[in-house]
Amino acid sequence: MSQNARHLICQRHRFEIATMLNRRNFLIAAAVTPFATRAFAARPEQFATNGVAIHGIDPVGYFTQGAPIEGDAAFALDWRGATWHFASIETRSAFEMHPEKYAPQYGGYCAYAMAQGAVATTVPEAWTIYEDRLYLNFSTGVRGLWRQDIPGNVSKADGYWPDALNT
Repeated sequence: MSQNARHLICQRHRFEIATMLNRRNFLIAAAVTPFATRAFAARPEQFATNGVAIHGIDPVGYFTQGAPIEGDAAFALDWRGATWHFASIETRSAFEMHPEKYAPQYGGYCAYAMAQGAVATTVPEAWTIYEDRLYLNFSTGVRGLWRQDIPGNVSKADGYWPDALNT
């Protein structure tokens, strides 16, 4: 057998081995993927730091005071897996009667990130009320991006919520 023929056979043999390994890796990955997604816990439905929703800010305050108002643990309420703090018994009662009205959209996660199909934390000062809904963002800079196209961002974020929590 000529040197050239041996070289071609060796190349073909290497190609077959590489193809087998790639197929094997693909089949292993395909078999493991359904279990891997179950193995990782989804993010909580509500953004919370040490179990406290939206950094302890009273969500009703955004609507009634037009600003983030520090809540008080004395007026705490557990809702959807997080502890919410309120500035008064009145704001806590308002939230209890209509939590969907006062709770931030997308579980208090960054609205702009959600519009990109991602999940990010938020800060209390990066807020917007749009069509009677509270939206929080990662930073005031990101809030600026959010505000460039609020209706479009809401539409995109709605399409990703809540499935993005599982990615």
